[in-house]
Amino acid sequence: MERALSLARLALGHSSPNPAVGAVIVEDDTIIGEGYTQPPGSDHAEVVALRQAGDRARGAAMHITLEPCCHFGRTPPCTRAIIAAGIAEVHIAALDPNPSVSGRGKEELETAGIKTHLGEHEEEARQLNEAYIKFITTGLPFITAKFAVSLDGRMATRTGDSRWISGEQSRQRVHQLRQAVDAIMVGVNTIVFDDPQLTAREQAKPLGRQPLRVIVDSEGRTPPQARVFGEPGGTMVAVTEAAPPDRVGRLEQLGAQVLKFPERDGLVDLEELLRELGRREITCLLVEGGATLLGSLFDQGLVDKVIAFIAPILIGGREARGVVGGKGAEKIGHALRLRRVMVERLGDDVMVVGYLGG
Repeated sequence: MERALSLARLALGHSSPNPAVGAVIVEDDTIIGEGYTQPPGSDHAEVVALRQAGDRARGAAMHITLEPCCHFGRTPPCTRAIIAAGIAEVHIAALDPNPSVSGRGKEELETAGIKTHLGEHEEEARQLNEAYIKFITTGLPFITAKFAVSLDGRMATRTGDSRWISGEQSRQRVHQLRQAVDAIMVGVNTIVFDDPQLTAREQAKPLGRQPLRVIVDSEGRTPPQARVFGEPGGTMVAVTEAAPPDRVGRLEQLGAQVLKFPERDGLVDLEELLRELGRREITCLLVEGGATLLGSLFDQGLVDKVIAFIAPILIGGREARGVVGGKGAEKIGHALRLRRVMVERLGDDVMVVGYLGG
């Protein structure tokens, strides 16, 4: 199952909106077939592994990180392929929360006489597919807030300079994070001040696609010379009725998809934006700033996960930019507290990962 989990991680960033699944077929303690979920419309992990095992799959055991599908989607049910191949035993890390599956896949295998085992490395399997689980049960993307911050809590100097707060290893990790998500979201001020590319670079292997770039820009202030318009992949700009038609037209001429949303406190209604992204099968969203956008997301309880890169530098300055804006907590007792916290050293930086919500 550990091997199956490592294979499943290779599917992150490629399999969405399907879950990232790994499968391993074993005969007499020897791996005879393995695979992971291919891009949508292509083979699932089980089928890839079965094809590799061939006739040797009959009587063998399969280890899968998520319950096999039992319904027709873009591809036929994996349960039927497993049964037809003569697999004798199936180990499943976690059940699929998809209402079309949710225990039915396991039951179908058992009805066909296949012995099943459930729960090996379940926590790891569920964490690997945390975005899929939220999306398939709520229709909303999984939201990760990512930021780099100095030891004294600044994300830029008083002049707006922010390159580079974090070190080289942290920046490499950010590109890995971008590679695994469907979309990257920033507020318009991040585009104006930092002019980021918002692409996944420095990859171990080439990607067939880049994550969608989403700019939250209520008044259409995104500069036409912004670097995002010259990068591969799509760009969406979320505006309100306050955005002048000429600005909207200019952004559309640059190739951006401009969508209008209702206002909330003078800004784009983020809940409506997230619902629209969910309808577009965006399962996981990485939010990279700025302070206004992050503050609104935290204030509205829309963030699922936080990844903070803390650099051992002191910026200082009363006018230096902080990380999270919005209303914030009135008392320490009301402050948002991360759970399931993990800490990792990346060069001289420290990466802190934790979860919010239930």
